Amino acid sequence: MRVSSHWEGSYRCRVEVRDFVLRVDEPPEYGGDDTGPQPTELLLAAVASCLTLAIAHVARKHARPLVDLQVAAEGQYDGPRFKRVVVDVSADISGASLQWLVDRAVGLCYVSNTLECELEYRVA
Repeated sequence: MRVSSHWEGSYRCRVEVRDFVLRVDEPPEYGGDDTGPQPTELLLAAVASCLTLAIAHVARKHARPLVDLQVAAEGQYDGPRFKRVVVDVSADISGASLQWLVDRAVGLCYVSNTLECELEYRVA
């Protein structure tokens, strides 16, 4: 899997993902033009959306009802990184049923599993 980013000036870039194009920017208070989400917002979006899809997958696989699923990820900065990411999951089903789905889905979420492991990261 590979994505590429192309600088467009200021603090804005175009990110190509398969046949999709995303715009990434910074808000004006950080010198950008606010034409797209910040990279850190995309990281939180990746966490929330990956877990959402993992929960939906488990519900579908086990024929469990799933109504109005919402997953929110909130990051807390510590210098130039997040020191904490907290994920809140809610749905219009019983708490026990939701917890059952979440417990099984967490192990399937590529993004959160990546964040929780020791990752080899290098810039070439």
